[in-house]
Amino acid sequence: MVIEVAQFDIVPGQEEDFAAAFGQARDLLTGTVGCRTVRMTRGIESPSRFVLLVEWDSVEAHLENFRGSQRFTTWRGLLGPYFASAPQVEHFADLAG
Repeated sequence: MVIEVAQFDIVPGQEEDFAAAFGQARDLLTGTVGCRTVRMTRGIESPSRFVLLVEWDSVEAHLENFRGSQRFTTWRGLLGPYFASAPQVEHFADLAG
């Protein structure tokens, strides 16, 4: 299992519209094969910053099943207009122990 961490900086004043758009786009993630959980968070000190946490079966599940599909194109069309800059996306794995 891997965790995708995506940070979104949203155009100030459009945070609520972004949150509403995420509500529409969320099912595009949860319905993707290999997606386990989805959680969107909003900054306290930086309320225009959102962090998305997605558990995937593998990096390939994210890149091939979601990013390589029409689901991603639709997702980006819903959320992209609110981005102040390009999202930062990385994958993380749990430490053994």
